[in-house]
Amino acid sequence: MAVPTIATLIDQFEAWAPPTWQEAWDNCGWQVEPGILMEPARVLVCLTPTLAVMEEAIALRQTGDAVNLIFAHHPLIFSPLKSVAQGHPVGDMVRLSISHGIGIYSAHTNFDQVNDGTADVLAQLLDLQDPAPITATQAGVGYGRVGNLAVACTLEVLLDRIQTLLSSPRLIYSPAVNLQQRVQRVAVLGGSGASFLGDVEKTAAQVYLTSDCKFHQFQEARDRGVILVDAGHYATERPACDRLVTRFQSQGVSSVKLSYQDEDFRQFFQ
Repeated sequence: MAVPTIATLIDQFEAWAPPTWQEAWDNCGWQVEPGILMEPARVLVCLTPTLAVMEEAIALRQTGDAVNLIFAHHPLIFSPLKSVAQGHPVGDMVRLSISHGIGIYSAHTNFDQVNDGTADVLAQLLDLQDPAPITATQAGVGYGRVGNLAVACTLEVLLDRIQTLLSSPRLIYSPAVNLQQRVQRVAVLGGSGASFLGDVEKTAAQVYLTSDCKFHQFQEARDRGVILVDAGHYATERPACDRLVTRFQSQGVSSVKLSYQDEDFRQFFQ
């Protein structure tokens, strides 16, 4: 199998998860393309494109692993830039991208929707049966997934399973009458998903796993009869980045790695 160029890799990805599916506020696609489209793809996958990830890519180049593409879930650029200056995080990323020939590409809300995307991978980790989108956007795809656990279990067992599978530093969950209550129908959505609570309620899910939930969203979940579980943004989306590595490997990319400098940006004091 011929090693795909960056242009081929991106074309294949966009045929699967078209950037046109992104939300109006989003910025999927090329963030910085420093003239590397025809080079053989050598990829570093990450959740968030930060200076730490760029420094990791540069360090890999210096050891002979010529990374030329940072493939990220979160966009580097959300708002229109008024300047690109040294000393500004985005400006420094743009400067280093161009000077080292390392492109930055982001797949955000388009990647959230597809099978093997952020929500679907969570459903697979929990072995949800016959998962379907919480909110369908295209035939068979959409935001979130909902399905039944293969075997019903107590809420306590499910919370322990989630924490183990996602290596979440700390789970936050809605007050429950009894941790020993049995649950089976579960909804999942990686990243900030509390705004989908109304749609989750319609699926008859007992538990909803997502992240970045606010005080009053836990109240709303209680009022809707849904046990809301916040496992953290990083923990709920990082597994899909790992799955992207496998996908790119199956497409013949000779060098593709998951970033080890990706950051949760949070620590919990004991």
